[in-house]
Amino acid sequence: MSFSIPKETYSGKIPEINFGKERKAFFGGESALPFHFFEGEFPHKPLIAFEIEDAVPDDYPDELAKLYSSVWDDPVRWAKYCESLGAEAIALRLMSTHPDSKDSKPEEAADVVKKVLSQIDLPLIILGSNHTEKDAEVLPVVADASRDYNCIIGKAQEGNYKTVAAAAIAGRHSLIAMSELDVNLAKQLNILITQIGFPRERIIIDPMCSALGYGFEYTYSVMERIKIAGLIQADQMLSVPMVADVGFYVWKTKEVQATEQEIPEWGSRYERAIMWETVTACSFLLSGAELLIMRHPEAIKITKKFIEDIYGTYRNRNI
Repeated sequence: MSFSIPKETYSGKIPEINFGKERKAFFGGESALPFHFFEGEFPHKPLIAFEIEDAVPDDYPDELAKLYSSVWDDPVRWAKYCESLGAEAIALRLMSTHPDSKDSKPEEAADVVKKVLSQIDLPLIILGSNHTEKDAEVLPVVADASRDYNCIIGKAQEGNYKTVAAAAIAGRHSLIAMSELDVNLAKQLNILITQIGFPRERIIIDPMCSALGYGFEYTYSVMERIKIAGLIQADQMLSVPMVADVGFYVWKTKEVQATEQEIPEWGSRYERAIMWETVTACSFLLSGAELLIMRHPEAIKITKKFIEDIYGTYRNRNI
């Protein structure tokens, strides 16, 4: 007696995002739940972007400092170093603009963006400092400075979405829309953004991320519910790609910073830190993220192998 795999019927589909000018990157476009190859099409693998900052970071722990301290005083050199490590995309975080950091002016941030774009051809994600008011000042200027480079700009939030979305429209960029761990808030923000004329097909949901052990299960369930609503229930405002800003949250945790001397039973900090970022990233892929922003190249390497293994196994089975 033959067995037929039960298959879900999907009425939604995730739009494809492409960004970059000379060299492009792609993600999204699937028509089934994550890695359900037997139920739908998956034209693109999930994409991982290497994160860099526009100034020397003041919160990178030792395991990251060992890697990047020789280049992190220059965003261009930092980006080129990531490119040498195999980066397919760069996420430039403008942390110096935060009022509690250097409070850099929008024009200064724009100059950094211009330099990076002029020196590398990797697709670029441009992130503000997550300070709602300051991002409303900075992101329109950097979006204009990167006009026609087909970047991803973020993050638009409830308090600044009109300004940030308008800037992304003018600069012809895609947009990350961040809400606070709630399916309805994510949907409402997307509705508001599309009502001012931004195309739904160029929105990427950021439902807020978290690290393994720090509210991770709740974040996972929110992302999973967003994906189900978009694909199975065909909710157009939730049928868009998702990003998990993994590195930003993981590298703040005690588990990646505590030394072997402080907590010897936890073992090697190097291995622990890498696996903390890796497990968080791979788990969010299972919940529906198509774009990951990560920091450690070894964690990225393992996560990429996880992706390759899953795609290879299922496609070779031809089911």
